[in-house]
This record gives sequence, structure tokens and C-alpha cells, in this order.
Amino acid sequence: MNRVHLRFLSLADNVGLARVSVAALAGQGRFSLSDIEEIKVAVSEAVSNAIIHGYQRRTDGWVELDLELDDAGLTIVVEDWGVGIEDIEQARQPSYSGDPERMGLGFVFMESFMHGLEVESTLGQGTRVQMRRLANVSGELSRDAQ
Repeated sequence: MNRVHLRFLSLADNVGLARVSVAALAGQGRFSLSDIEEIKVAVSEAVSNAIIHGYQRRTDGWVELDLELDDAGLTIVVEDWGVGIEDIEQARQPSYSGDPERMGLGFVFMESFMHGLEVESTLGQGTRVQMRRLANVSGELSRDAQ
């Protein structure tokens, strides 16, 4: 088992930091390169949501990324203390976005690339997204990783 905790400002550049961090930890587990790419997309979406929607592009907010790798897989928690989500079910619908410049597919990607997704949010207090990706049970890497 291994755990990583990162706390960073709500800067767009820190999406890349989150991606690299989760890839480095996932690389220690039983994940193919394809698995790791999907995990990186899910983390990018969660961190981007925190920055763009949670803090409404303010750069002085904090985002926390907690990662836990165990034999069964990887648990990822992304948390912000921004404006919160008024209607989580609506926000999880394809093509819904509070920002007209966005496609509204963040939660769709998170749900399709991960084996579990939980979203908790309180208006004015922030949002917590927890995702789980199960490891390859066979312990073998897929063809794309060989």
C-alpha cells in the first residue's frame, strides 16, 4: 500500500501536476498504460472542475488530491472548498455545464473510466469527489503496455 497527499492552488497549470502524480503512483500498481491514461483523464476532469467551477477560476483556492494504492486498486479523492454544486444529479448528466464554454462531460468521463464515483457537495462549502479504479486482477499488463 502507498498513499500520497497533495495540496495545491487552484491554478490551471496544476491539472498537469495532478496528472503526473496519479500516473506515477498508478505505475506502481497493476495497471496497463491504457488504464493509466484513463485514470489521468478522470483526475484531470475532477481537478479541472474544482478549479473552473468550484473556485470559478479564482487562483487563490486550495485543491487537495489524496491517492491510495492497494492490491485491489487505486482510490482518488479530489476536494475543494469552493462554491459547491447546487444539484449533483443534474451536474452528472451528459452535456450539462454551468459554464457555456464547457462541454459538460467531466462526470461522464469520470464515470466511464473509473469503477466507482461518489460526489458530495455543499453550497458555499465545497465539493468532494471520490473515485476508485480496480487493478488488473490477472496481474498481467494488456498488450498496449508490453
